[in-house]
Amino acid sequence: MVRKNSVVAAFGAVLALSPAFAHPADKFIAKAMLMTAAAEVSSDSKQAFETFNQGKGKFLTGMDGNIYVFCVNADTGKFVAMGNANAKDLLGQDVRTLKDETGKAYGQEIYAAGQKKEGEITEVDYLFAKPKDPKPALKTSYVTRVNQEFACGVGYYN
Repeated sequence: MVRKNSVVAAFGAVLALSPAFAHPADKFIAKAMLMTAAAEVSSDSKQAFETFNQGKGKFLTGMDGNIYVFCVNADTGKFVAMGNANAKDLLGQDVRTLKDETGKAYGQEIYAAGQKKEGEITEVDYLFAKPKDPKPALKTSYVTRVNQEFACGVGYYN
């Protein structure tokens, strides 16, 4: 006889290992990374952006490096940092122009989140390619204003 708890535990283990599902800790990791990134930008934005753009170390984690930092200039909306190796072409581009494959103008939402008061965190949902998979996947990004000059975000894939 199979115990109910054993079946539930086995199913949970399968979900945790499956790339189709976000690891439950990913949202907490993303939010913590955003707070760390905001502190780095507040301390030395130039150095922080160089680190984020390298896409490694403490600002790149998760399964296949799918949790990373991005930042935009809060006034112009242009990307100044991108931790996703497959999205480096976004550097210098205006975030407000971005739409996902469904036509959702998520870039406008990210920009609007960056206009709120410093430290207020906004969640933005959209489809975006993972660092090691160009197929768009559902993503939730936490976005906040930093130093009145920038907006940074960190997301996780659902």
